[in-house]
Amino acid sequence: MTDLSAFPITAKWPAQFPDRIQLYSLPTPNGVKVSVMLEETGLPYEPHLVSFETNDQMSPAFLSLNPNNKIPAILDPNGPDGKPLALFESGAILLYLADKTGQFIPQDAASRYETIQWVMFQMGGIGPMFGQVGFFHKFAGREYEDKRPRDRYVAESKRLLGVVDQRLAGRKWIMGDDYTIADMASFPWIRNLVGFYEAGDLVGIENFPNVKRALDAFVARPAVVRGLNIPKRG
Repeated sequence: MTDLSAFPITAKWPAQFPDRIQLYSLPTPNGVKVSVMLEETGLPYEPHLVSFETNDQMSPAFLSLNPNNKIPAILDPNGPDGKPLALFESGAILLYLADKTGQFIPQDAASRYETIQWVMFQMGGIGPMFGQVGFFHKFAGREYEDKRPRDRYVAESKRLLGVVDQRLAGRKWIMGDDYTIADMASFPWIRNLVGFYEAGDLVGIENFPNVKRALDAFVARPAVVRGLNIPKRG
């Protein structure tokens, strides 16, 4: 049995199955990227809930794995060269799991880098911009009388949705017929923008029919249905 005691995070979240990938997360858009990927690949893993309500993400145990205090993070007991590997940043984790399994990323170099390009597009654009829309539309920012900050992020979110919609024209998924980590990166955030943030009307989601079609296909996947609720909230 693998010994993970050298990693302080396992003192706060003990591994019942130390031979499995340990997932430290919360079912947020960034968190479910990885739980969906794990469900899609069939890799054995053990989820641990990192509760923001009790500031688990600021605990010394969690910071020992991710000094940036963000979810998700993983600890793979069977990393490269058979040694344990700790990783944070959802995009990096998606790439690692794709390479580990040879799934959900093209094997030819050109298509591989094109897929990575779209993952980076989500990381640098969709996630940050949609998150700001959520703040100014649903959370504390909605109390601000000055709507210029909100409108700025709404306009940029519309632009980003337009980029995705154009990309999906004539394509089933972002990379074509094949479902990849580019889809797993983007669609949890699009789902959150329309659903949890309740900003569908604000960004005019009806104006992006290709996005809507692909989003419906994404949330209908059995692995996605499971992954959207992992780890289960207490």
